[in-house]
Amino acid sequence: MTQIHPKITPIYQTSVFTFEDLNELEAYFEQPGKQYMYSRFGNPNTDELAAEVNKLEGGAGAVVTSSGMSAILAAVLTYCQAGDHVLCAEEIYGGSAALLSQELTRIGITVSFVPGEQLYALGDQVQANTKMVLAETISNPLLQVLDIQRLAEQTKQAGIKLVIDNTFASPVITKPLALGADMVMHSVTKYLSGHSDVTAGVVVCREQDLQRARQVVMTFGVNLSPFESWLAARGLKTLKLRIRQHSHNALAIAQFLQQHPKVEQVWYPGLEQHEQHQLAKEQGKGLYGGMLSFRIADKLEMVNTFMQALQQMPFAPSLAGVSTTISHPLRTSHRSFTPERLNNLGITLGVIRLSVGIEDVEDLIADLEQALEKI
Repeated sequence: MTQIHPKITPIYQTSVFTFEDLNELEAYFEQPGKQYMYSRFGNPNTDELAAEVNKLEGGAGAVVTSSGMSAILAAVLTYCQAGDHVLCAEEIYGGSAALLSQELTRIGITVSFVPGEQLYALGDQVQANTKMVLAETISNPLLQVLDIQRLAEQTKQAGIKLVIDNTFASPVITKPLALGADMVMHSVTKYLSGHSDVTAGVVVCREQDLQRARQVVMTFGVNLSPFESWLAARGLKTLKLRIRQHSHNALAIAQFLQQHPKVEQVWYPGLEQHEQHQLAKEQGKGLYGGMLSFRIADKLEMVNTFMQALQQMPFAPSLAGVSTTISHPLRTSHRSFTPERLNNLGITLGVIRLSVGIEDVEDLIADLEQALEKI
């Protein structure tokens, strides 16, 4: 038979792999990574995706998971067990906060949320049982930029691990491991896959943590399916091109919104007025990403009128696809937050989160302009 050399990795849509005899089975256990046995333990498609993301982030290895949430779970359980304590940036994705405060507390892991201005002076917040800090490169939803190198110096001094959620930035903009982080995770669902057709996550590790992270994913069964791994690996091939266009469009839209009389505030690191603009410029190599948020009047009827008037930007509570969408943090991603915490963060009814796609930016601005005219 003619030997086949596919240019693209085929989809290994199988739950299990076969062995010739017991000798071959023993070879599987004696030489990990040389063969496959069960797709929960490993599959060529999941391994390809992990290897490609790891290459982009510069880690020792990576493990892919069934979602961004399961990637956060795997990251925490790599470092923590019952009786341990986690520090988490106060402004973070609502699902991450809920996992830590509502679920992991049930198994004996406690959490404290740290306001942004206190992240670089952890001091008394580090307890004897504190094992890690979780924070986002660019925060969700108000786009605060984390000085990763500065925070890494703090965590190393305290003897705890630093886990960075790099979803909003992507490794095209920032590589947290190079800045001192111990572990990086992504919701692959977002920019890494990029087409709103995959739900997946990934954890990128240093050498000493890799085996433990793999054990967590395998034992808890939060592995990714072969087909979604294949789709995500396909999307990853255009990541650099997409991030450049996302960033170009988002900056133009942020500049437009900033001067519009019906927009009260714009959060985007690419704007010179952003309080961490210089940090974002240096840490992101001149790219600022495709996410921005802005505030219109805190009136329900005005928010609904604006959303209904948009013709090219559907209201979809996710982000980072090639087509532009809007979301509403107060009523979606951060609805589990207490009113006091929402008030402290400045997440109000009029805050709109915009995930800027790669369409022609003139068309996007025109759509925003006509929708704003109607409120």
